[in-house]
Amino acid sequence: MFNNEIYIFGAHSRARTFKEYLRVVSPATRILGFLVDNDEKNDEYVDGIEVINISTQQSKVVDLNRETTVFLSTRGVYNEHEIKVLSDLGFKSIVPVDADLDEKLRNIYVQEQFQKQGRDFRKINDDSACIYVAKSHHDKQTKSIELYPYEKYIQVGAALSENRLDVDFHDDLGESISERNKQFCELTGLYWIWKHAREDVVGLVHYRRHFKLPVDWFRRLMDRKIDVILPVPLFVAPSLEENYKFRHVGEVWDCMMDLLKVKDTEEYAAAKAFFETNGFYSPCNMIIAKKQVLDRYCEWVFPILFGVVEKMGQFEDPYQNRYPGFLSERLLSFYFYYHRDEYDVVYADKNFIDG
Repeated sequence: MFNNEIYIFGAHSRARTFKEYLRVVSPATRILGFLVDNDEKNDEYVDGIEVINISTQQSKVVDLNRETTVFLSTRGVYNEHEIKVLSDLGFKSIVPVDADLDEKLRNIYVQEQFQKQGRDFRKINDDSACIYVAKSHHDKQTKSIELYPYEKYIQVGAALSENRLDVDFHDDLGESISERNKQFCELTGLYWIWKHAREDVVGLVHYRRHFKLPVDWFRRLMDRKIDVILPVPLFVAPSLEENYKFRHVGEVWDCMMDLLKVKDTEEYAAAKAFFETNGFYSPCNMIIAKKQVLDRYCEWVFPILFGVVEKMGQFEDPYQNRYPGFLSERLLSFYFYYHRDEYDVVYADKNFIDG
């Protein structure tokens, strides 16, 4: 699929992750450049490869090889515009890095890197439950999907909405943090599951993101004494800490680390090393776990998140204000790495439902 030479459209986190995947999956492929066409701040080079703004650097655009494939490593909502711009420039081979391609490359890359690190990478499909599907009144309509019998919808942020969705559960009933949903996002659902779910195995997914599970996943989990299922890790460069600070508010990260240091110096040292030297994390706060395992994780993570929010407060930028959710994605991965000798963790792919 990959030619000897390609261009990557984009120069931020997704593009850099795609470049790293190619380094392992297709080492013979040479990246001629990172192409961008917006006014966002971009580095002049990414790991020695030039970043070319095709809107402003006309002298360099002339020399681009139009016969080379361009891989769109940006959010899918931008692809239509990018395809038009590149087509107008004369490019004929334009390939979006969609969910299927990303999944394929990610699995190959993770398998390779885990092996080098001496880590075991097993997936649920290599070998009483309820998966709660988080849904909000803000969510866009998706094409109708039929849930499995073990899946149930839970409205997250129910306390902030007058629109009571016709779903199985609402996260504002009983002990909850539903009113904090603007910051905690799907974590208000996780908190509710922690406090109220009674199933032996519980999980949290999104209305548009579900685990890809074999039909007999529950039997496999119980027979093999699996404790946790997490999404196949995403890789970001150069490390979890630096990538977070590049994409989000750095002071939030420092606050989290300060709290970890006060909480437990040994755990802090392990977290510091993990975040500074590792680029893998399981995204989206998706998890399936035995209830007692999930309870222990929640007992650990929520006090940390509450402590950060107490010190950092709220941000005007609604995206950056969701920092508890961004932090918890990284903390989730660290927690199960730190307790890897206690819990048997396997990984599963996830899908994204369009429409």
